[in-house]
Amino acid sequence: MHNEVEKDILKVLVSEEEIQRRVSELGEALAQKLAGKEPLFLGVLKGCFVFMADLVRACPLKCDVEFMALSSYRGGTVSSGRVEITQDLHSSVAGRDLVIVEDILDSGATLAFLKETLLERGAASITIVTLLDKPSRRTKAVAADLAGFTIPDAFVVGYGLDYDQKYRNIPYIGVLKPEAYSV
Repeated sequence: MHNEVEKDILKVLVSEEEIQRRVSELGEALAQKLAGKEPLFLGVLKGCFVFMADLVRACPLKCDVEFMALSSYRGGTVSSGRVEITQDLHSSVAGRDLVIVEDILDSGATLAFLKETLLERGAASITIVTLLDKPSRRTKAVAADLAGFTIPDAFVVGYGLDYDQKYRNIPYIGVLKPEAYSV
């Protein structure tokens, strides 16, 4: 580790190669699950953007792409539990087969809120795909249909995941040194 953003990484949790391999597998699994359909991939910003770009390319289906932004962190390292939509969809989800793409499933508050909201808006089906699943932190009864990696309770960054809008550009998942976020 030799560049400016990597100096704050305690250790690599999931390598770039492991991520690439798993994303390909997830794309194939989605193609089988949704064969014959034209799903709407719905990314939860900002953390999903790297994962979603790779996942859409790995899934050989005709599809649409949309993004929403939700917040429950407000600059901290622990979810506040109160979710708000900060950027809504530009199109209707009524009657659509949705693939919610999330960077990390932690407390579940964001995904529980989003799933309920999208079902109320008339989604035909919802498939939740998360790169990282952290079940030890779950406070809401929500599960991913497909998960890339189950991880321990550590504060992770990279491959789109951030702390205070930094570290998204690291190509792997790394554990952030505590002194980097407890300043």
